[in-house]
Amino acid sequence: MNKYLFSILAFSIIFITGCSSVYMPNVPNTPMLSKQGEFSGGGHISLKGNTSINGAYAVSDHFALLFSGAAMDNKRKAKDFNHKLFEIGGGYFNTFGPDDNRIIEVYGGVGKGYSNITFRDYKDDLLINTQLQKVDYRRAYLQVNYSSKRKSNFRIFGTNFPLNYGTALRISKVNMDRFFINNVVQPKENNIFFEPIFFTRMQLSKVIQLQYTTSSNFGLKSRDYLTAGNSIFTIGVVVNVGGK
Repeated sequence: MNKYLFSILAFSIIFITGCSSVYMPNVPNTPMLSKQGEFSGGGHISLKGNTSINGAYAVSDHFALLFSGAAMDNKRKAKDFNHKLFEIGGGYFNTFGPDDNRIIEVYGGVGKGYSNITFRDYKDDLLINTQLQKVDYRRAYLQVNYSSKRKSNFRIFGTNFPLNYGTALRISKVNMDRFFINNVVQPKENNIFFEPIFFTRMQLSKVIQLQYTTSSNFGLKSRDYLTAGNSIFTIGVVVNVGGK
């Protein structure tokens, strides 16, 4: 377990920073559903203030509907980053293994988002240049989740907290609808992003878990603005109600 946690931490440090990009990914929906009628909901936040919310409901023993949203309004001296994203989806889930405690999920969906980014250049602490980038985009995604409810224990202050682990592999196709720099129309870009995601959940009760999520982001096409400069590094809370 310690080696696993160390690997995740090292992975996070490598990808916590990156180049500037107009695309900001959200935390993927990893509900770990197990039967009909189960609901999963979660909220996550990054160090930069990027907030993601996820929800999923199992409409049958193997099919679920999903929704997700994300928003950030990060203001700094040299750069402001404001974005919003909303998406819906659905797909298949199933449990397996000797104790029926491993979960495979395959989901897809579509969404709409926008980003407003302001860059400022200073000389001798005086503002000399400002650039405003505005982009509206559409996103379609396909992801495969694998997780396990086999529990390891994390002991703190004399109390054992069960841990669960999971992985999500997400492919996202992003197309710009509009793109402006300082209110001047720019050529639209598109890209395909491969996002491997790893998460760890610490169980606080039968329905509430803390989740730590980390990922990297790879752009499969060379682009000037729609690049893979942002990755995921968040802490959140997940609630599962009605499962096995």
